[in-house]
Amino acid sequence: MRVVVATIAERSHFLAVVPLAWALRSAGHEVVVASQPELAGAVSAAGLPFAPVGRGDVLARVLRRLRGRSGTMEAVDWHDARTWELPWSELSTHMRHMVTFWWRMVNEPMVGDLVDLCRTWKPDLVVWDPITLCAPVAARACGAAHVRFLWGVDTFARMRGSYLGRMEEQVPEVREDPLGEWLSGLAARYGVEFDEELVVGQATIDQVPDVLRIPVDGRLGVRYLGMRFVPYNGRAVVPDWLRERPEGRRLCLTLGTSATDRFGGYTLPLGEVLEALGQVDAEVVATVPLQARQDLGAVPSNVRLVDYVPLHALAATSTATINHSGFGSALTCLEQGLPQVLFTDRRMFDTPELARRITGAGAAVLLESGSAGPEDFLRAAERALTETGLTERSASLGEWIRTRPTPAAVAAELERIAHVP
Repeated sequence: MRVVVATIAERSHFLAVVPLAWALRSAGHEVVVASQPELAGAVSAAGLPFAPVGRGDVLARVLRRLRGRSGTMEAVDWHDARTWELPWSELSTHMRHMVTFWWRMVNEPMVGDLVDLCRTWKPDLVVWDPITLCAPVAARACGAAHVRFLWGVDTFARMRGSYLGRMEEQVPEVREDPLGEWLSGLAARYGVEFDEELVVGQATIDQVPDVLRIPVDGRLGVRYLGMRFVPYNGRAVVPDWLRERPEGRRLCLTLGTSATDRFGGYTLPLGEVLEALGQVDAEVVATVPLQARQDLGAVPSNVRLVDYVPLHALAATSTATINHSGFGSALTCLEQGLPQVLFTDRRMFDTPELARRITGAGAAVLLESGSAGPEDFLRAAERALTETGLTERSASLGEWIRTRPTPAAVAAELERIAHVP
């Protein structure tokens, strides 16, 4: 069968789907990744065919506009029950800003080219990133099946179900559905009728362990296909020092790339945290981009600063980790059974809820990066390195991840969804 993998030009989102894309190719299917031109390098490095669609990466521009703006996706925590108790006028305003300043602005520049690609190439299946809502429209426009591919907890279905529930409580005169109204108009341009399948897909591939999955409204009809999380960090070389386990304990500190690439810096005082971690009885390996290391100065003797190493290889030789709760980092470390110190950054949208759920499962210590100081990171790191309970529960979750259906098994299920003989 022919498969289009559609995603906005967000490298971390794309990296999450690479194991499935290669499973499809290995099964003999044709795969093309469709995204904005900026993703061409990452796709080519993964050895996958690339089709540019749209006129550039709007997301970076959107994020710059959103910073410090009231009523944006940073203004509320969509997983907090208190958000859903806000007055309807306030809640609907927040949702309108989400649609206007995020989903609409990243999808509108892509939709025309993506529909043209699908109508010309005629895929049997479209696999789409949950933000890339123009993809199910393109799939419907060409008669293809389509499935959503999650790179985190299902924030989007949770939001949709909760919002529709609140909307139904309102009198008709004040009901407002910004997402439905925008997506209905987008779909209508290409002869497609709106329904909730355009939001949640015919099926949803989910790599998050069931114990961490968030409940969603059953009326949406979300059909989850569980898949084993297979870490992929991009093209990389494993250095000599990382090819075997250290003699003592190793603490992995990774802050991801979005903080520097998208937001201009970290929300924690990195130099002070590293100074505090000089007191732990472990080697600390901190992955910090060269441009972010210029102001650090000297670091303690037990700290090794590296620009980049493949995280799955670093996690495999580590005892515990400190990370920013990003899906790729947290799941890579969890797959290796590492106890985690998680700090949250509300600019990352879905990371606070993922961090809360891993912590609730007993596999992490949670810190609020806006208020936690260096001594808090030191105490949390010592807990992650030494507490038996954290180690056992992390190992249990790691084992659960490794026993889920492989990408190859999911690829076979996708053949059935696409009705390919």
